[in-house]
Amino acid sequence: MTTTIRPGMPDAALVRRRVVVAATPSAIFALLAAPGEHAGLDGTGEVRGVIEGPQRLERGSVFRMRMKGYTTTNTVVEFEHDALIAWRHRGRHVWRWQLRAVPGGTEVTETFDYTAKRARRLVRLIGIPKRAGTAVDKTLTALRARFA
Repeated sequence: MTTTIRPGMPDAALVRRRVVVAATPSAIFALLAAPGEHAGLDGTGEVRGVIEGPQRLERGSVFRMRMKGYTTTNTVVEFEHDALIAWRHRGRHVWRWQLRAVPGGTEVTETFDYTAKRARRLVRLIGIPKRAGTAVDKTLTALRARFA
């Protein structure tokens, strides 16, 4: 897995990893756009399941997830069928998935983007980017295994 940081962001407000998955973009997108599947991929160990929302996400969809000890409401803020899906919750950070067909499958890029958070320095200080990187690695490993 590779890591990149957005150029020009001195506070490194993106955590990004890429892998190639042996599946088509449409197969992977179908999984990502189904919130009921998120718990099976989650590398944070926090996602327990869907409380409410559509079975298939699209731009503007709102879905509530049961997490370990709390709930969260997410809104799909970026959407391009079979290529891009991203959601944000009230914490203002975004989880983004980008898909691109490549020889052997699909390049999947998952990004934890906290550029919109007001307290970016605090986010870094308490170690969220490091934990997010570990979670993204685990999520992408689970995704690859799902299509192995």
